[in-house]
Amino acid sequence: MQQTEAIASSPTQHLPLSQRAPFRAVQRALFYLMMVALALIFAGPLLWMLSTSLKTDPQVYTVPPIWIPNPIRLVNYPEALSSRPFEIYTYNTLRYALGAVAGALISNTLVAYGFARIRWPGRDIFFIICLSTMMIPFQVRMIPLYLTFKNLGWLNTYLPLIVPTFLGVNAYYTFLLRQFFLTIPSELSDAARVDGCTELGILIRIILPLAKPALAVIGLIQFMFAWDNYIGPLIYLNSEALYPIALGLQQFRTMFQEELMWPYMMAASTAATAPVIILYFFVQRTFVEGISITGLKG
Repeated sequence: MQQTEAIASSPTQHLPLSQRAPFRAVQRALFYLMMVALALIFAGPLLWMLSTSLKTDPQVYTVPPIWIPNPIRLVNYPEALSSRPFEIYTYNTLRYALGAVAGALISNTLVAYGFARIRWPGRDIFFIICLSTMMIPFQVRMIPLYLTFKNLGWLNTYLPLIVPTFLGVNAYYTFLLRQFFLTIPSELSDAARVDGCTELGILIRIILPLAKPALAVIGLIQFMFAWDNYIGPLIYLNSEALYPIALGLQQFRTMFQEELMWPYMMAASTAATAPVIILYFFVQRTFVEGISITGLKG
């Protein structure tokens, strides 16, 4: 019985030693080829956007399509970015995105700690209710939220985009942080309580220093969401001086009344996408580590 299970567990078990290494090399090569194919599928639109941003307008409509433009027109970038105040759009995006990141980290950390490390009646039921809010789309809440912020006088400000992240938790973020907090040994908290440390002190002095990978994941996801957010600023902001980069790209598109200049549009889109891609490359190891650790314990 054990021999049968060993053979079933490894397809190379029945092969001679001289044939196992080539077989594993073929397996590894097929795996890498599949990963490269998937990477090209996902990176294809980004590569095409970058290629189009370096073309002349006639090259965009060439059949068959040209991936490597000749000549390469780098001047598309300064010409596109100087046609609209993209530096103001970028500043506005950073201003409200960083505020939203701070709000998401503070509110979800407190709630996740309460669900993971403090025992109180009905905790698990409330956690299930919290998770169920992920099934409610933003479109359902859009009109009530708009009327609420209108009555508060918050329209055409960043308050509707920042304040809710401080007062309302994101169920997905809470779930990730709770899963991470559960992996931290409870003996650390118990020892701190014996020494007279409060729950807030335990959170700040013990839990948060150990939770940096998970917090980095939450911060990165929230920043990417805020950077790409289009529907929220479109609803709440009326003045172009407050527009983030997502609305700035739409304003840039409306400049072309008769025919869209695709090289300019792709140059502006590439410049708007590049900061998030660069940020991800710098923190991808922490991002993957945080995602993997948050699923270790249920």
